[in-house]
Amino acid sequence: MIDWARVRAVTLDLDDTLWPVMPPLRRAEAALWAWLAEHAPRTAAQGPDAMAALRAAVHADWPHRLHDLTALRRETLRRALVSAGEDEALAEPAFEVFFAERNRVELYEDVPPALARLSARRPLLAVTNGNADLARVGIDRWFVGTVNAREVGAAKPHRAIFEAACRRLSLPPAAVLHVGDDVALDVEGARAAGLQAVWIDRAGPGSPTALPDLLALCDRLEAADGGP
Repeated sequence: MIDWARVRAVTLDLDDTLWPVMPPLRRAEAALWAWLAEHAPRTAAQGPDAMAALRAAVHADWPHRLHDLTALRRETLRRALVSAGEDEALAEPAFEVFFAERNRVELYEDVPPALARLSARRPLLAVTNGNADLARVGIDRWFVGTVNAREVGAAKPHRAIFEAACRRLSLPPAAVLHVGDDVALDVEGARAAGLQAVWIDRAGPGSPTALPDLLALCDRLEAADGGP
């Protein structure tokens, strides 16, 4: 059970908690291939299957970097360019095309008003395995920062990323509530590290203890505070 009155800060997952992640990823892939077709045509001509094989090879070669999605994609692009006989320096602008589109997300309808309400009462910290950029997404004004798998060197559900979040907030784990859409990565991972946790189940009703959206989370926390 969650001790709502004890919550002094909230950590939030990003992808599929604040926005659906697959639409921007599909657009990002399409934008990347269009850019490659114009600027690195031999690389583009190798096709998605060859890129997927290179990505698998990078993952196999870099097991110590599997938490770093940015590094993995950059290295995959670099290898694709080299294998096609094109300039590997194009990997950086190619990645930037992908990354810009990856951050062009459509927030769930409840998210902007909920973030405004939550941040007015408690510090909010993003905790993510991904590489979304709060400033590019346009929601950084509501957050005190981001803790991601890349900087920590470990991905959720590893306790290290949750411990890093608590250190950033200068709070004991039991005073921090982690909120996310994934039961294993977010809820079970956070609880194993000593945090409180709540599952946002937008598809619902997967659990009687889950919340349907972030506005329901606001209501619970405001009630614990004694009202709006």
